[in-house]
Amino acid sequence: MTNQHDDTLAAITSAQLLAILRTTDQQRADDAASAVIDGGFKLVEFTMNTPGALDLIGKFAGDSRIIVGAGTVLSTEHVKQAVDAGARFIVSPHTDADVITASRERGVVSVPGAYSPSEMMQAHHVGADIIKLFPAPADIAQYVRQLVGPLPHLKILPTAGVTPANFQAVLAAGAFGVGFVSSLFTPEDIAARNFDAIRQRAESIVAAHRESIG
Repeated sequence: MTNQHDDTLAAITSAQLLAILRTTDQQRADDAASAVIDGGFKLVEFTMNTPGALDLIGKFAGDSRIIVGAGTVLSTEHVKQAVDAGARFIVSPHTDADVITASRERGVVSVPGAYSPSEMMQAHHVGADIIKLFPAPADIAQYVRQLVGPLPHLKILPTAGVTPANFQAVLAAGAFGVGFVSSLFTPEDIAARNFDAIRQRAESIVAAHRESIG
């Protein structure tokens, strides 16, 4: 693995908080990303089904305050496009050995999606760096706790269902990190272009996280 891979994994380990943008409008995604970065987030993911995702990755890859990744990566061609644009981590909703291998060959962090212990171990054996817990169980914290008991070597990062109200409990249960989607980028705020509200929500999450880790 390259030094950039190791640096990216170390940055994710430190930051723990991932902002995940999936919108139907490129400019809104751009403005919303700027809002959470101003609010203190260090990790931003643009899903590949967001209009202009590659342009957004390319733009924000130049921002030294953050590390940018690509989400909803479904193929090795997606991996190539995203990494060429500047993505430093690759997130998928599923486990695809070819996508994991392609990510590792390009020296970026691989984050496939899995739900069951068997799926997670399969992803780990292929070479996944982090496991995205997807979809969300009814009680995320309890499920994470059950997983990390027998599988403490897995780096589990829940996304769906993570909110400002529950993320600290999820991390305390043993999650490697957490990803925020609509609980950070609410549909109402995106539609109304209320990016100040998004920034304030980001600031609140970052402050609560900082306080919880001392």
